[in-house]
Amino acid sequence: MNERNSSLFLTLSIVTFLVFAGCSHVQEQQKDLTKGVDTNVTVSKVNQPPVELVITRKGTDVFIEMTAQITDIEISKGVMYNAWTFNGIAPGPVLRVREGDMLHMTLKNLDPSVPHSLDVHAVHAAPSKSFIDVLPDETGTFVYPATSPGVFMYHCGTKPVLLHLANGMFGVIIVEPKNGYPTDKEVNREYVITQNEWYKENDYQAFQNDQPQYVVFNGNDFGLKEHPLLAKVGDKVRLYVNNLGPNHVSSFHVVGTLLDTVYVDGNPRNVHYGLQTVMLPASGGAVVEFWVTEEGDYPIVTHQFNDASKGAVAILRVTKDGLDTGEPAMSH
Repeated sequence: MNERNSSLFLTLSIVTFLVFAGCSHVQEQQKDLTKGVDTNVTVSKVNQPPVELVITRKGTDVFIEMTAQITDIEISKGVMYNAWTFNGIAPGPVLRVREGDMLHMTLKNLDPSVPHSLDVHAVHAAPSKSFIDVLPDETGTFVYPATSPGVFMYHCGTKPVLLHLANGMFGVIIVEPKNGYPTDKEVNREYVITQNEWYKENDYQAFQNDQPQYVVFNGNDFGLKEHPLLAKVGDKVRLYVNNLGPNHVSSFHVVGTLLDTVYVDGNPRNVHYGLQTVMLPASGGAVVEFWVTEEGDYPIVTHQFNDASKGAVAILRVTKDGLDTGEPAMSH
C-alpha cells in the first residue's frame, strides 16, 4: 500500500521555544575579508517566538509570507544557539510549489537591527531587484516564476552573506516537475533531509576560518536519531536532500542499500542509477530513491566521516509494518 501521503511533509525537526524576547544587546564589528569591506553589524540578542509560515494558492499564483527573526534553537542536547532564522526555525520551513507557478514571496523583517533578504535558487531573477535587503520592521514582496523543477536552496543574501548563512538563514524549496518524476508510482515514502554546519555563535572569524562545532541533519544532531524516519520492508523511499552549507560538501550515503535512482538537483532530466554516494556541493540538492529489503536500522550519513562524527547522522528504521519499534537507534 502506498503510504506517501502519510509522511509527505515530515520535514525539518522544528524546535519551538516560546520564550518572550530578551533585552540584552551587544555590538560586534564584522569584517568581510572576501570583499575587503568593514561591515558594522548591531547584533540583537533576543528570542522572538516563531511566526508561522503562511502559504496560499490561487490557481498557479502562490503567495508565501515569511518572517526573518532571531530565535533560540537547540542544535544539540542542551546546546542553544541564538540563530538568525526564517520563521523561528533553522533550517527554515520547507516550501513546496509546482513547476510553472508564479511565486509571490513576502519577507517581513522582525530583526530589530539587521537587514535581511531572500535569495531563491529556484528562479531566474535579477538579484539587484528581487533579492534586495528588507530593513528592520519593514516588509518586501518579490514576484518571479518557478520555471525549473528541482530541490533548491533559499537563503538570506544580505552582505556579508556568510554571516547570515552561518547564523541560520537558509532553507529548501522543492519545485515539483509538472509531469512528475518517472518513478512516482513506485515511491512509498518521502522525506526531506538537509545538512548544515554550526560554528561558534555569531563569530564571523570562526565562520571563515574554523572547523564547525556541529555538522547536522535537519538543524540538530539528535532529532533524526531519536525519531527515526520510518519505512516497511519492500518500500521504495524517496529523499529530497539539500546541503545548505555554508562551507562543507556533503557525501550523502545511505548505509545498507544503493541509491537506485538519483535526480541531481532534483531535475528529472539529470538522472543517474545505482550510485553508492551522492556528492553535494554547498547549496547542491538531489532527489535520491532506494529500496529497503530487510528489517533493521539504516544509518543515513555524510561519508565525510569527520562531519558525520559531529552529528550528521540520521536513522531510517525499517520494520515489517512500517511502525516504530520504540527501540534506541543504532549508532554509526
